[in-house]
Amino acid sequence: MSNACLVVVDVQNDFIPGGALAVPQGDEVVPEINRLAARFDDVILTQDWHPRGHASFASSHPGKKPFETIELPYGSQVLWPDHCVQGTAGAAFHPDLNLAKAQLVIRKGHHRDIDSYSAFLEADRETTTGLAGYLKERGFRKLYVCGLATDFCVAWTALDARAAGFDTTVIEDACRAIDLDGSLARAWTEMAAAGVKRA
Repeated sequence: MSNACLVVVDVQNDFIPGGALAVPQGDEVVPEINRLAARFDDVILTQDWHPRGHASFASSHPGKKPFETIELPYGSQVLWPDHCVQGTAGAAFHPDLNLAKAQLVIRKGHHRDIDSYSAFLEADRETTTGLAGYLKERGFRKLYVCGLATDFCVAWTALDARAAGFDTTVIEDACRAIDLDGSLARAWTEMAAAGVKRA
């Protein structure tokens, strides 16, 4: 598939069972993604990469607990346990993930005051990662998105991919969700409305 690219979202140790922000059955995506990656010539990875004291960490807001919501200058922010801190084992890719074909790693969440779910735009919806330009310059038209978690970073990436003009498909078998208060159903509804395909 010469004009297609596989985008593998945040398959990192902190999102795997036993990690700081574990996605239920998150480890199950690894063999699925390895099988998929073998069928693509081009693979891009995203990596959550937070500095210590990141604005999205509950520990950065005295008296707040993980999964509470606060308002930040760019809008509503879910507070998370400290996770994917730069240079830690938790931020590393899952050791069984086959990275041989990965040509680009997009690191996100590295600005201390802005969270970042999408591989294209940070949560302020203004700060770009440069991924859209890279993909267009390389001539990709179709994106297949997989990884963790379906209802956050995968969904935001897929929605922004569609907004940037890419034919976008989320590969459901190669994703797992957090599903916080119905977030999974909402994500699929939003993706379908935007024209994201589900395979």
